[in-house]
Amino acid sequence: MSVPQVRRAVAALRGHAGRVNCVRWVRRRDGGELLEFKLCEIFSCVQLVKSIPLKGHTEAVFAVDAVCQSDEPDFNVLIASAASDSTVRIWSRHGSEAKCIEILQFGNGFVMDVCLSFLPGSDVFIQFQKVLILPGHEDWIRGVEWAVCGEDLFLASCAQDCLIRIWKVCTKLKQLPETEDDSIKLKENIFTVKDADTSYAVSLESVLAGHENWVYAVHWQPSFSKDGSIQQPMRILSASMDKTVIIWEPDKESGVWLEQVRVGEVGGNTLGFFDCQFSPDGSMIIAHAFHGALHLWKQATINKKEWTPEVVISGHFNSVEDVKWDPEGEFVISVGFDQTTRLFAPWKRKEETEVTWHEIARPQVHGYDLRCLAMIGRFEFVSGADEKVLRVFRAPKNFIENFSNVTGIPMEKLCSHVSMLKQFLILIGDMAVQPDEDEESFNTISNQYPEIYFQPLILTEPPPEDHLLQNTLWPEIQKLYGHGYEIFCVACNNSNTLLASACKASKKEHAAIILWSTSSWKKLQSLSFHNLTVTQLAFSPDDSFLLAVSRDRNWSLWRRENSSESGPVFTCCAYTDKNTAVHSRIIWSCDWTPDSKYFITGSRDKKVIIWGQCDLSVITEGNGLDSIKPCSTVLDAGDSVTAVGISRVLTPDGRYIVAVGLESGKIILYTWKQSGKEPTLADWTTGVEIDNSQSHALAVKRLCWRHHAGRAGHNDENSSKWLQLASCGADHCVKIFNVNRFAL
Repeated sequence: MSVPQVRRAVAALRGHAGRVNCVRWVRRRDGGELLEFKLCEIFSCVQLVKSIPLKGHTEAVFAVDAVCQSDEPDFNVLIASAASDSTVRIWSRHGSEAKCIEILQFGNGFVMDVCLSFLPGSDVFIQFQKVLILPGHEDWIRGVEWAVCGEDLFLASCAQDCLIRIWKVCTKLKQLPETEDDSIKLKENIFTVKDADTSYAVSLESVLAGHENWVYAVHWQPSFSKDGSIQQPMRILSASMDKTVIIWEPDKESGVWLEQVRVGEVGGNTLGFFDCQFSPDGSMIIAHAFHGALHLWKQATINKKEWTPEVVISGHFNSVEDVKWDPEGEFVISVGFDQTTRLFAPWKRKEETEVTWHEIARPQVHGYDLRCLAMIGRFEFVSGADEKVLRVFRAPKNFIENFSNVTGIPMEKLCSHVSMLKQFLILIGDMAVQPDEDEESFNTISNQYPEIYFQPLILTEPPPEDHLLQNTLWPEIQKLYGHGYEIFCVACNNSNTLLASACKASKKEHAAIILWSTSSWKKLQSLSFHNLTVTQLAFSPDDSFLLAVSRDRNWSLWRRENSSESGPVFTCCAYTDKNTAVHSRIIWSCDWTPDSKYFITGSRDKKVIIWGQCDLSVITEGNGLDSIKPCSTVLDAGDSVTAVGISRVLTPDGRYIVAVGLESGKIILYTWKQSGKEPTLADWTTGVEIDNSQSHALAVKRLCWRHHAGRAGHNDENSSKWLQLASCGADHCVKIFNVNRFAL
């Protein structure tokens, strides 16, 4: 089976209401289908992709296995599911019907894993009746898996005693007659199966000791045999909390199982591997780490014992709270409750035409859940977390060089402007290095990273997980103190001169917005109006206004005045209160139209409203903003609105493109244009509702349009056709959508 070089997400299987605990392929000779588990609030069940719910467990389901009874098109499938209700349920599925045929009770026992298989020379499934207990492990058994080798059946088990045990099951008739010599013999456990004449012998084949911590998973290399014979070497893959994955193989002469390959992590802040798998042809292995990351290694073509890290899909492993495009639209940065800041960029393999997105840097690894960020120019950002401090980060020179290598964007273009060149020079250390200084000084890395912690990399492709963990951090150049509680939102104006931030608040004095200077990092002003947490901030594209929306169900609009040494920078010029408010629930999100004439708000009350001076004839220079009111009819989105975003590029007929994200995970694209002095429902047009398989599984947290037309990483002949929308959600995902603006 050939393995495609382009690795990307091809589908999202939705339907679960809670965390997915386990996935398994149904084992059959001509292919497979995916099984998933879901954890529900009231009950747990197993669900097939074909939407056949198997309900019955009263607690969370944690392990599953399935195997086909025949190779017929309308095949029968036997499924075993283990749950924390101390039962294993056996299900039979035929076509579109499925039912529970047996329940195995384990008292107060907690079943960690299940695996089904045929007995040698029999159509009887093991685990239907209790026939044997195999003692040996001295701690919890975390994984089991069967493998067929000719007429014999092998079972591999792993446990928290750091050991792997291999058991052999064969028919008793096959055993050699007993002899009277002094050779060492392993104890055999004999059992028979009801309604079957054959007896079976189980013996301990080998004990594998090599891991130094709990062994969480053990898997056999796939054989793809049609006649019961092994077509590939008999090998075992194991994953452990000791941060290693080991390939085991029996010696050809002695038959003793030996460690052949060991890969894993060195250092870092991870806690080991939970699971692992072989690729179908055994040339690649993948492992799942404690912190949610996938690790992929590929076998060298010449030296078969050499395995090298490969590019793999990566992402957040908890809710993603915010995402932003860089000003030039070449990459996105996101933050989440997994306490990391991640940078994703498009990449195209050599001799490949498809562009895929990959994580190429992890600028920040924090000790608190991250909630918001804002870009300050192209290679600088500020982030806010569940602490009272804002932190500012700036890219090291090494990142910009690698970004150029990976994306193919020339360094000259990245540093084309004088201001960018000055920033680029600052990136390499605490003090700017002038162009006429020596080359050695120019190429040093920031002094904030001693070499023991930070090793500059030369990359031509996205880095593997171990490098992302340690060698792609950005130096922290500033901390901003001033808020009394956890930071909740932050925004930067378009000229990159001002920051606005707000924190969690239950009183007016704590809900104040703080303005900061990005040149001196000094606090400029405190804007007090709201009574509860300000949920989002947005500067108008022309930097004339600052918009704030809050949990108190109101918005406030602040106008920039001619600043002086003693005077304020912004003054409140419009707002809603209990008498004028339209929203009846928390306002979660807001954004501006590209011409700065209108702004949009989205609320938990399912309402989306566009605000501005509705009588276009009275908009004159210096005109007051007292007339700001809804310029659109209230758009009922059908669910709680958690994110809104307006594209800076209009439709060909001059309509604004509005993206609305819902608590259900759906994203809907609308177009809007004021057609008269009075708002009408006809002003709104539904463009596209993102397909259920492509939308988020949980609440959409943020929507952010690329500032200009075109697709990052593509050389589109007609770039004006495409727009790109970045979204992030509570389902741990960051998504990039290509939108054809001519189709809206």
